[in-house]
Amino acid sequence: MIRALPRLIALSPGDLERASAARLVDALERACAAGLPGFLLREPRLSDREYLELARSLEDLRRRHRGLWFAVHDRAHLARALAADAVHLSFRSLRVEELRPWLGPATALGLSTHAHDDPRAWRGADYVFHGPLRATPDKEHAQAPVGMQGLERAARAAPCPAYALGGVCAEDARELVARGLHGVAVRSRLLGAAEPGVATRTYLEQLEERAE
Repeated sequence: MIRALPRLIALSPGDLERASAARLVDALERACAAGLPGFLLREPRLSDREYLELARSLEDLRRRHRGLWFAVHDRAHLARALAADAVHLSFRSLRVEELRPWLGPATALGLSTHAHDDPRAWRGADYVFHGPLRATPDKEHAQAPVGMQGLERAARAAPCPAYALGGVCAEDARELVARGLHGVAVRSRLLGAAEPGVATRTYLEQLEERAE
């Protein structure tokens, strides 16, 4: 059985080079100290070896913060070696039904989804990221923003818990949960913040207040 899904998932920057990984470790340490419940490692520029080295450099942090839910992006072949709680897939990845038998029932499978996707294609996923909520610098040429109403429709259509992704501010969190989203996935506004611990607490306060 998969672990309970966190309400807040922090995403790594996505543009790390090997030499710059230390800043991620520092930001994640501060966020975890503030109660960060979930983290997705998404670093396509790193080779498998570099990715594995980075993930293993986080093992001490994961031991000290035992409640941290940990997911790898796309690299399903590394999930077992890293004892990951989840593998997150994009449209370039293998399909959920192709990976499920190989990973087994204890590893959650997540899926990134967008405005014009057919929700029937989300079947078999344990959770989905949907977005972007609003335009973001890294996505402005890739996907159109879906807005609050688009996220609400996705939450209703999804056969599994849905997270808002893309330009999500802490102030959005309460409304998003009220509209049926399970939680939020955040990149630059969390681990990229000047004070990751403060940012983490702010998101959690908004989510927990609405979740009660």
